[in-house]
Amino acid sequence: MTARERADRSLASSFERYLQDKGKGRGGDGGNYRRNAARELERFAEWAAGDRGRDDWTGVVPDGVDREPAFEDLDERIFREYARHLAGDRGLKQNTVQTYYRYISAWCGWCVNEGYLEAHYAQRASAMAPLPEDDGRKPGDQQAWTSEQRHELTRHVDEQARNAIETYTTLPADTAPLDKQRERYEALKAARDRALVFVLAYTAVRVGELLRDPNDPRRRGVRWEDLSLDDGSMDVYRKKQQWDAASLPDPVISPLRSYRQLMDPPTERWPVFPTFDQRTLGGLVQDELADRGERPEAITERREEYARDLLLALAEDIRPPSITTDGARSILQRLSEDGEIDIDHPKHDYLAPHGGRRGMGEVLVRAFGYTVAARYLDNSEEMVRERYSHIEAGELGDVATEALDEVDSISKEDDENLQGRKNGGGI
Repeated sequence: MTARERADRSLASSFERYLQDKGKGRGGDGGNYRRNAARELERFAEWAAGDRGRDDWTGVVPDGVDREPAFEDLDERIFREYARHLAGDRGLKQNTVQTYYRYISAWCGWCVNEGYLEAHYAQRASAMAPLPEDDGRKPGDQQAWTSEQRHELTRHVDEQARNAIETYTTLPADTAPLDKQRERYEALKAARDRALVFVLAYTAVRVGELLRDPNDPRRRGVRWEDLSLDDGSMDVYRKKQQWDAASLPDPVISPLRSYRQLMDPPTERWPVFPTFDQRTLGGLVQDELADRGERPEAITERREEYARDLLLALAEDIRPPSITTDGARSILQRLSEDGEIDIDHPKHDYLAPHGGRRGMGEVLVRAFGYTVAARYLDNSEEMVRERYSHIEAGELGDVATEALDEVDSISKEDDENLQGRKNGGGI
């Protein structure tokens, strides 16, 4: 295909190839980036066709020409106009405008490499001029669990789990089966919550690496087969799209071991953090038992034998899905409220999952420096320095204060000596 032929092609004709190249799953399917990029490209195409934007906007195709927007219609003026369109949307925050424009800019760069465009128009200064500045959020402004918050939350979930497990394990021998199941369920839920909090608080693993992402089939949530409690390690699918071992420090081992013993998963392929959502589990149990040949009446009878469908799933090895990242946020909202954790943050009124990772990052940077922290956080040292720059700035401030105190004390001592010599007649 010649450059002229590429220029004549419609914009939309390139989207699928671009998304396949950028997608993270098999054949380009799956992945949050692909989904978000596809949405923004579709919006850009609608805007280019004149179907979005202000009332007098007619699109990028010259007046009197009846065709879809093509690459020949694009130049830096068009991207400047689109930046102005995004910036004028009062429903978007400043950093969201920047994010949406970056999706289009990345596609523009790909188009240059593929020969659709002659230059990366979207990255030119004049094109980006209408974009707002970032929202001024500094690295230190993002939520990071403080030591006090981490201790309060882990102490709360530990107490809840211990009480629930003790209640279950000390039931009288003549306790009715359904009553015993209810207590086991409550103990399992409390033990799961404790294990989740401890993992988020101490491993610095990204929550997206730990739990299920409905938009990425490879992120199915960690399973028991991924954990080695004896070695203190856990295999996770990293942000860099490859499997890698993450450390499980000592505080995490005991909650996980106790939780596993209580759950007694039928196989190693069970998720470590399964959903407890009754609607999801109810549908899963009914469908799986039906697939195994059970009649509806028999399925109903089986479900009535158990206080919760999760317990039936354990008994019949009907593997539930892992909780999602949204599920983890809901759990932490509930636990933060129940534990009456003191939280002062402009964006979150609860201890958000990512705050556990950032809090652990701050501990590591302060204790061992950026190099060690970068290895534990699975990040480059440059990135860690950037994200935790407020720590270094604070430490440099302390150094400056100490230096000033030392200089001032020397100056004061010199002044006193000088005054002494004057009073003694030495001058």
